[in-house]
Amino acid sequence: MALDQQTDMTASDVDALLGRHETGVLALARADDPYAIPISYGYDATARTFYLRLVSMPDSEKREFLDSSPRCRLVVYEEDETTYRSAIAEGRLTEISREELTVDHVEQYGDAKRPLFEIWGQTKADLDIKLYQLDPDELGGRRVDVDEMDV
Repeated sequence: MALDQQTDMTASDVDALLGRHETGVLALARADDPYAIPISYGYDATARTFYLRLVSMPDSEKREFLDSSPRCRLVVYEEDETTYRSAIAEGRLTEISREELTVDHVEQYGDAKRPLFEIWGQTKADLDIKLYQLDPDELGGRRVDVDEMDV
């Protein structure tokens, strides 16, 4: 029988988790339609802000969701043999236009590596590459420790 203990993570523990990783799952919703995708991100722990470089085709489902400015959740998690940690950020994505880019933005987006699972059959000219920032309304984390006990 497994017994588990769940605790909320401190802000510094959440920042450490987000800093150790660079990929998560971004979930978007529009009316009753959900949409979730694996993404890469950069994270500024001081500002508690995420930076995302999202790539899509102009007529894709992803683009339709992003263009509707939905609320979103970004989930990042890790696990080892007896501990599971997750962080969830909620808010709205803000598109950052090329005209708005600052040196700080460029440095943050440089940390948002495109994961290997993003493989595109189209040429780069056909892809819609946009930069986003997520300043979450809510950001928290949970830790679950599991003790295996023989009964």
